[in-house]
Amino acid sequence: MASPATGEVVIIGSGLIGQSWAMLFASGGFKVKLYDIEPQQVTNALEKIRKEMKFLEQSGSLKGSLSAEEQGSLISGCLTIQAAAEGAMHIQVNPPYHVPLVELVPHPETAPATVDRTYALMQKIGQSPVRVMKEIDGFALNRLQYAVISEAWRLVEEGIVSPSDLDLVMSDGLGMRYAFIGPLETMHLNAEGMLSYCDKYSEGMQRVLKTFGPIPDFSGATVEKVNQAMCVKVPDDPEHLAARRQWRDECLLRLAKLKRQMQSQ
Repeated sequence: MASPATGEVVIIGSGLIGQSWAMLFASGGFKVKLYDIEPQQVTNALEKIRKEMKFLEQSGSLKGSLSAEEQGSLISGCLTIQAAAEGAMHIQVNPPYHVPLVELVPHPETAPATVDRTYALMQKIGQSPVRVMKEIDGFALNRLQYAVISEAWRLVEEGIVSPSDLDLVMSDGLGMRYAFIGPLETMHLNAEGMLSYCDKYSEGMQRVLKTFGPIPDFSGATVEKVNQAMCVKVPDDPEHLAARRQWRDECLLRLAKLKRQMQSQ
C-alpha cells in the first residue's frame, strides 16, 4: 500500500454526505477521521462505506489508485470532536461522491492562502472546485437550478407541456450537452464565438425573457399535477424512491467514467 498523504482529514457528520467525503479523501490517500454526535451512526457509516467501496471496485468506478480494502483502512471513527480535530490538516462537511463540483466561498477575512490550499486539496481528491468571489444567497449551483425549476414550473402551470415532457426537454435536450459543457461555452460554440452569438441572438433572447412570468409559489393545483405525474413514474414510497436514487447514482457513476475518458483523449 502506498504511504498515506500528509495530514489527517476530519469529516464532521457521518450521514450520506459525510460518508461520500470520507470516501473521496481516502481515494486520494488521506487518513480520515469520521465524527458524529451519535457513536452508532459512525459505526453504521463505516460499514456502509466499506460495502460501497467494494461495489464501486467491482463495477470499475472506484476512484483513486488504492484498492477498496486499502482505502477502507484509512477511514476510522472518533467518539469526540476534540479527538477528531487533533492533528487535523482539514475539516470538511459537504457535498458527495457522485457530483464533483465544490463551491469555495471565502469569508472576507479568509486568508487567500487558505482558499488556494483548499482548492488544491479538492483537485487532489478528484473534485472540481470553483471560486465564488463573494457570498450570495443560494451559491452558484442552486441559483442556476432554481432558475431552471422556476421556468419549468411556469411552463407546466400554463399548460405548455406536461410534467413528464418537461423533464424530457432537459434530460434528452439541454442536459445532454450540459453534462459536458456549460451554458456560456454552449453559446460560444453555437455561433462563430461569443461575440457572434450575442450579435445574432441577443434580441431574440431578450424578447423571450420578457415573457417570463412571476416567481411561482410552488403550491395549489400545479403542485398536485406535478406530483401525480412524478408518482406515475416513481411512486413516492421509500422503497421506490430509494431504488430510483440508486439508479440515478449508477447513471452518474457511468457518466463520470465517460467524462474522464473523454478528458483523457
